[in-house]
Amino acid sequence: MHSTLTRRHALAAPALLLARPAAAQAGWPGKPVTLVVPWAPGGSNDVVARLLAPHLEARFGQPFIVENRPGGGGSIGMGLVARARPDGLTLLVSSASNHVFHPLIARDLAYDPREALEGIAMLVDVPNVLAATKGLGVRTVPELVARAKADRQGMSFGSSGVGSSNHLAGELFRLRTGLDLTHVPYRGGGQAITDLVAGTVPIVFLNLPTVVGPADAGQVTLLAVCTDRRVAGRPDIPTMQEGGVPDYAVRSWTGLFAPRGTSRPAIEALAQASQEILALPAIRTRLTDMASEPIWMGPVETDRFVAAEYERWAPVIRSANVRLD
Repeated sequence: MHSTLTRRHALAAPALLLARPAAAQAGWPGKPVTLVVPWAPGGSNDVVARLLAPHLEARFGQPFIVENRPGGGGSIGMGLVARARPDGLTLLVSSASNHVFHPLIARDLAYDPREALEGIAMLVDVPNVLAATKGLGVRTVPELVARAKADRQGMSFGSSGVGSSNHLAGELFRLRTGLDLTHVPYRGGGQAITDLVAGTVPIVFLNLPTVVGPADAGQVTLLAVCTDRRVAGRPDIPTMQEGGVPDYAVRSWTGLFAPRGTSRPAIEALAQASQEILALPAIRTRLTDMASEPIWMGPVETDRFVAAEYERWAPVIRSANVRLD
């Protein structure tokens, strides 16, 4: 979907229009830039990309087009960017799900994201949440555990895809509670929440921004956040540990990446622009309303952060025996 620059967008970011960065002055990008989101529309990564796009257009004077390429636990869209020319015209709005978790569980991924892609900026910390369909009749984690244990046929849980942070959140919940849970992967958070509202799937683990709208509309019940502390934007939701699940925390995030070898001026200009955009009061308010938090890091810090995430999650995934066959 083409995200066009409107007078409303321009007025929302006057500072970005006044001074175009050196990379733009030198001729980059010179053409439209594609922001690849490896998930279906409606998920948290998609929302963040569409928040950034009009401000990046204002900053660089070229269209920034959000393109959804879902499938394969995020590997289809990520692979498209990994194989793209390093000209700064094809970028990835990535997450822990496709950038860390999926590579750790996939048997035949043709590339290592740490080698094929380089960080531009870490953008947003996105909490995961456990939500239940209204028809299940539970309001707390202990009530859900009791209901699932009483169900002789077992219970299923939905996520945004195999290898996603939501999937790992569900698997860790299964391990910590000993419940008989069957994973139902979707091609994105938007599809999963649609089935949750309809009662097709009883519970889901999803990014909190994907679920807050239906929850506020009274369509689903939020049982617990998957973080180790309550979320500032939604302090009413207890943590999983408060719900009686010990040693439990699963974190997600959204970052901006480019094919390895992209010019440093382009990388640095995009990093600076994203930092300034995340500092805009309207953007910060929107993210807070989505129960997300800006966590900007520059290119070097972003690559170090991703490497640390691999080190942290590799032994956990081995212990949980989560594999993609």
